[in-house]
Amino acid sequence: MSGREATGGSRYLYAPFDAANARIEANERVLEERWQALSFRLQGIETALERLEKRLWLAVFGVVSVILAQGINHLLNLNVGG
Repeated sequence: MSGREATGGSRYLYAPFDAANARIEANERVLEERWQALSFRLQGIETALERLEKRLWLAVFGVVSVILAQGINHLLNLNVGG
């Protein structure tokens, strides 16, 4: 029997504990969680930007179609009136 077993108690009282290593591992886990949250937020922002871009292009095409329709209407009125 070794001296550790004879005294009893928790094995954690005698096991070496590397606080620096535990702190580094905890920081790595926290950074990983933060990175995942950041990636999730960025994905949401990218999706919102894609939807906004589609809406902007729809607005641009709408304005161009109105201008073309007015131009065609003006040309038709010139031909009818002339």
